[in-house]
Amino acid sequence: MTLPVIGITVNTQPPRESRPAQFILAETYVNSVMRAGGAPVLIPTSLTGDGLAALFAKLDGILFTGGSDLDPALFAGQPHPRVYDIDPARDAQELWLARAAAAQNKPFLGICRGIQSINVALGGTLFTDIADQKPNALRHDYFPDLPRDLLAHEVTVTAGSRLASILGSEVVKVNSLHHQGIQQIAPGFTPVAFAPDGLVESLELQAHPFGLAVQWHPECLPQYAEQRALFAAFVQAAAHV
Repeated sequence: MTLPVIGITVNTQPPRESRPAQFILAETYVNSVMRAGGAPVLIPTSLTGDGLAALFAKLDGILFTGGSDLDPALFAGQPHPRVYDIDPARDAQELWLARAAAAQNKPFLGICRGIQSINVALGGTLFTDIADQKPNALRHDYFPDLPRDLLAHEVTVTAGSRLASILGSEVVKVNSLHHQGIQQIAPGFTPVAFAPDGLVESLELQAHPFGLAVQWHPECLPQYAEQRALFAAFVQAAAHV
């Protein structure tokens, strides 16, 4: 049996002492892909141009992972002192991958930063700090000194959406590990889940085999069947493209 190959975006850790920069990723992403029946491949942020295009062509799906903030200049965002660890190489790579996956109908799943980079890539914008820029916002930044599987709030899922079908419910509890979020939605996307304060928690790309992104971290919640189902549905879609 041939497993679908899932490319996973990664963070870059700055050089320490004499060591060059390292490409790093929480093991929970890799485990979630493998548990769902996929073969994970990490995509180094230094891979660009023809090399990136060649790898993209061989991948069955793309997982856009969490991490540091996108550069606000990419979406004419409002500068904010909480914006941290901008990585131009990762920004450029993920925007290219998101546009290519959308244009070529390659299945993709975005998580946390992932939903943000996908939205920006296709023409949307972000709150660069929810607490300062969204009126009456809930707390969304339950990090770094709290458990990553803390269920912070509920999300309401749109009936009839792909996400509702996958989760098997129109209300689920999720973790919340972000200070930025979706402001203007990119053309072609439909918001399909919302936090109690109205913040968009999931986007689906219409007329696409599997174009889905969520603001929470399902890879940190493997004890919940509905969160495992997200990865299962994604990997299954990748297997059939």
